[in-house]
Amino acid sequence: MAGKKADGTAGDTGDGAHESIWQRMERPARPPRAALTHAQIAAAAVEIADAEGLDAVSMRRLAERLGVATMGLYRYVRGKDDVIELMVDAVYAEEAGVGDGGDWREVLRVSALRLRALILRHPWLVETTAHTGLLTPNFVARTDRLLASLDGLGLDADTAMTVIGTVSAFVTGATTARIRMAGLMRKEGAEEMDDLRTLYSSRMRWLLESGRYPAFERYIRGGVRKDDDDWQFELGLESVLDGIAARLGI
Repeated sequence: MAGKKADGTAGDTGDGAHESIWQRMERPARPPRAALTHAQIAAAAVEIADAEGLDAVSMRRLAERLGVATMGLYRYVRGKDDVIELMVDAVYAEEAGVGDGGDWREVLRVSALRLRALILRHPWLVETTAHTGLLTPNFVARTDRLLASLDGLGLDADTAMTVIGTVSAFVTGATTARIRMAGLMRKEGAEEMDDLRTLYSSRMRWLLESGRYPAFERYIRGGVRKDDDDWQFELGLESVLDGIAARLGI
């Protein structure tokens, strides 16, 4: 078994255990001619996950949706991890080409807004790294595009990638918090945030009347944009971008 190459990438393991579905897809198809396409499999799986969550995507459910035998799916994918890779790649294609051109800050800002919208359309996306990596063509193309926007700024490769990762981490964290709040509202049967506040009013009253959290109380009583997710997100994003620009002098 080969080890790590000089450039930091892994050598060939020889057993194909970590060979990606993308590598297998580029091989010549074996007869008989395929009745399904990987795009059809991805689209069907995305529909299930959007409606019911990632856990609802199983080989059996997918086969039913596509009108094929479950075992027939294994001609195209090895299992659920392959399916998730197809799903991730399909949804990242929705952002392809968006934000090209302009200076680095505008490219990263537009891409961040698009990533947020992408995650809100497909909330299961934040769970996918627990199942498989993100080395799919469209995800890597997005990363490549963002790195290219930093060319010519005098940043070394590690710093450039950290800039991209920092912005993406902010987007993912902020958007995941919104998704979790939406999940809590569904659980409690609340249609609006005010409904949730009513349900939790006794807890909040106890906390505030304890006198132990004066700064938090000032926010609760004085904050007027508690439900303005767009404003909160954009202020946070601009602050991250300001910090990057100031720290790196770009």
